[in-house]
Amino acid sequence: MNRPAHAAILFLASIGLSFVPSFADSPNILFIASDDLRNELNCYGQTHVHTPNFDRLAAEGMLFDRAYCQQAVCHPSRASLMTGKLPDTIGVTSLYTDLRKAAPDVVTLPQHFHKHGYVAESYGKIYHNGHGHKGDPGSWSVPPHRFGNGQQYMLEANREMKRQNRALLAKAEADGRSLGGPRNGPAVERAKDAYSGYSDGAMMLNAREGLKRLAADSQPFFLAVGFSKPHLPFNAPEKYWKLYDNESVSLPGNPYPPADAPAYALHSNGELRSYSGVPWNNEISDELTLELRQGYYACVSYIDSLLGDLLNDLDHLGLRDNTIIVFWSDHGFKLGEHGLWHKHTNFELDCRVPLMISTPGYRTGQRTGSLVELLDLYPTLCDLAGLPVPSDLEGTSLRPVLENPNTSIREFARSQYPRGRDIMGYTIKTDRYRYVEWTRIGAGEIVDRELYDHFSDGQENKNQARNPSYASELPRLSSLVKASKIGANRDQ
Repeated sequence: MNRPAHAAILFLASIGLSFVPSFADSPNILFIASDDLRNELNCYGQTHVHTPNFDRLAAEGMLFDRAYCQQAVCHPSRASLMTGKLPDTIGVTSLYTDLRKAAPDVVTLPQHFHKHGYVAESYGKIYHNGHGHKGDPGSWSVPPHRFGNGQQYMLEANREMKRQNRALLAKAEADGRSLGGPRNGPAVERAKDAYSGYSDGAMMLNAREGLKRLAADSQPFFLAVGFSKPHLPFNAPEKYWKLYDNESVSLPGNPYPPADAPAYALHSNGELRSYSGVPWNNEISDELTLELRQGYYACVSYIDSLLGDLLNDLDHLGLRDNTIIVFWSDHGFKLGEHGLWHKHTNFELDCRVPLMISTPGYRTGQRTGSLVELLDLYPTLCDLAGLPVPSDLEGTSLRPVLENPNTSIREFARSQYPRGRDIMGYTIKTDRYRYVEWTRIGAGEIVDRELYDHFSDGQENKNQARNPSYASELPRLSSLVKASKIGANRDQ
């Protein structure tokens, strides 16, 4: 949309009138998500990972080196991004809180676009789909399209193993017993000829048909496409496993907790241990670690190929020149670093996420080290599409960064993670430090701290919070946390 039209929208919004822009001036939005994807992609300098289509997207737009989620677990992170508000603000800090009960009047990102003349549809996982959540139907023009007929496991023996484990747990629960052990099938699977059989492949077939249908319409679209991978279980077609031989997969260099880290910083790997073949109590062996890492990379290359199919369709349909593409992950992931797996912490590996934006009219092949947040996507897309930016959003438009990758829009990025019902860890990432305050909810009492110096310890192997050499940094960083809006409700 041209700037005079954009100004007209802002004027009409200021006097309380709605305005639907001319469809001819409205860019389409292709909003692509993945689950549990860390910044281990070729375009991020990790050349052992085969990701030609992620690399292609990065070359067609801007790659954000330092983008961060607001909570390193699916539902709170996605709820925060989709509402443009911090987890504490909307009251969603657990997997179980219903977004519409916590914030019944909130207008989500796709809902805002729909109100301004867009067709808004989703395929796959955009909002969290588990724990009773249904993809927030109120956000879309039509009910969310899920994963079609796709399968989590392709091998019948693995499906049966999952069924048996669930049945055993259900019987134990009915008998009032606590049964330790797996509740899922195996943590890995490699199946032949399963490209469109797994959930993400089946979903992408439907999403591609949806894209063709939307392309034939006169209305602009907000199309959200969400991969379930590389989330556990690490199941992918065999051809992608074969990309990673024994020499390209290595053990983590720091399979131990950070020195002097508080217990709050760690967890017991419960998500991984819920899969068959993973020891319930013992350490994860090196052999299993290598297999799990290989499976993770296979899943990354699998969704990379599916991404390529979608981008090819966009080009073939002649939509590329009028479509803003955003790719993001809901949080990062650990693959044995610190002796930990999956997310659920405030470490850099969990909070940092891949983020790419390709938008017409801006330079391609750009890379920025500007600190940004997933919260920034809501105001950014409004800004780029010429829609009014809601005044209550807690992110900042990334348009200045897209115009100049050397631009800095914030001093720090914010995240948080709870431990139990009464402890919340609030963290900020500055140029140099990751600082964490573990706080007793309702009392405002700081019960522990973490401080990692990324200039000398990028892997976060040593907590410096008790090191006298860093004592002068703690008050300054603590004051930034207090000024950051995270934890605004912790004293209530």
